Amino acid sequence: MASSPPPKGLPGFLRRSLRNPYDDPSGDSGMPTSTADERYGPTSTVAAGADGTTADTASVSDAETDTSAGPVVDEEEDLKREEEAVEAATNRVNRKFRFGLSLGGGGGGSASNDGLIGEASEGDDDGKNSASVPKTDVQLQQSHSNEEQKDEEINKSPPPLEHKLSYKDATFEKTINAPVVMVGELRKLSWNGIPPKHRPQAWKILLGYLPANASRREHALDRKRSEYRDAIAQHYDIDDDTRTMQEQETLRQVLVDVPRTAPDVVLFRDDRIRKALGRLLYIWACRHPASSYVQGINDLATPLISVFLSEYKEDADALDGKIMDDISDDEMFEVEADTYWCLTNLLAGIQDHYTNDQPGVQRMVMRLEELVARIDADLTQHLRETGIEFFQFSFKWMNCLLLREFNLPCIMRLWDTYLSEGDGGFEDFHVYVCAAFLCQFSGEIRSMQFDDLFGFMQNMPTGDWGDSEVEIVLSQAFVLSTLFDGSDAHLVSQSG
Repeated sequence: MASSPPPKGLPGFLRRSLRNPYDDPSGDSGMPTSTADERYGPTSTVAAGADGTTADTASVSDAETDTSAGPVVDEEEDLKREEEAVEAATNRVNRKFRFGLSLGGGGGGSASNDGLIGEASEGDDDGKNSASVPKTDVQLQQSHSNEEQKDEEINKSPPPLEHKLSYKDATFEKTINAPVVMVGELRKLSWNGIPPKHRPQAWKILLGYLPANASRREHALDRKRSEYRDAIAQHYDIDDDTRTMQEQETLRQVLVDVPRTAPDVVLFRDDRIRKALGRLLYIWACRHPASSYVQGINDLATPLISVFLSEYKEDADALDGKIMDDISDDEMFEVEADTYWCLTNLLAGIQDHYTNDQPGVQRMVMRLEELVARIDADLTQHLRETGIEFFQFSFKWMNCLLLREFNLPCIMRLWDTYLSEGDGGFEDFHVYVCAAFLCQFSGEIRSMQFDDLFGFMQNMPTGDWGDSEVEIVLSQAFVLSTLFDGSDAHLVSQSG
């Protein structure tokens, strides 16, 4: 059965693809070699007459006289249509390309079409033209730009994280900023160290200077500072002729000791600091005639001044003295008044350390010797054999609370724990700290003889100590206090 001819109006390459390959005896579906009759079938029809006979009616066409003309004409039409189809496909692709560039913000709408469109594929069975479109210079630049932007975003350092408080700092801040501070909870938190920014307020509360109720603090501060101002007018800002002989001697001793106070710390070379320190020490002596002024009390005021100054310039290091450039006279007066009242409360618990013959200091030295004899008998024996008495080196440990053995930052950390211990921090717990401190150097001490040992005990090698070393001593002191506190066994003299 002959196949029907392909429909007219299709491009030549499509018409060729629709020809039936089985019409060709050789099985070749390529260009036809047969005549028009063989390609499209017979061109005549059979018409039935009225009498029942049939007659051949020939088609009137040029192909009947010249069968070879049909294929030639068709081939030319096919080539023409093929060229028109390729041109139309090229125009469509170019229009899409220019439209895409205009949407992307790039120029190139007038770019040449050369090289944009590849050759149309003639082998697509679905009748569509496939064109290869390589990237232009504009597209390549945009691609590189996007890749570089992505690399920059990847390599860009992450934004700085907001400073987050540690659990310890957050808990402390919550406790200290409460409307009513729970002093018991504050003591527990302070044992392991107070954050520097909260230390001024925490010390004032633990020393009983500031009330736990936040609503009462402003009134309490105003009243205490006003009272100290009155004390200055009463005891200090007066003519020397009106002072008693005892007061004149006390003032002379104070003025001698103030320049010797913390000579290695720049802050205490400042004139305003020295004036405030001398004034508050003299007023304290005048208002406490039972003990009056004793050398060593001046050292106890130095941590208080340093800490209370830092309250006005939180990020500044008070010890380097630069903070004084930003401290006004009114702020300096507040620091002086606060130091006076806190020092008064601190000394109230250890006042017999500074009365006649200083019985409190002697009691602490005795306890230290007996405690060390229990925990390090070899060390005690070596000190006795070399002729070194505990009183010779430990008297100033008790009188100045180790202020001449440690630097001020270490003392601040030490006092955090002392204040958290309550009333016995600067006496009972201090003895355990001194015992743990002495035993830290047990091996070195037992290897020295009198001359070297005496110099070593007067100048302990703690210049490079920090909080970590102090906390080791505090931990050992806590163990000792747990073992021996409340027990009289360690207070029994070993000489008997």
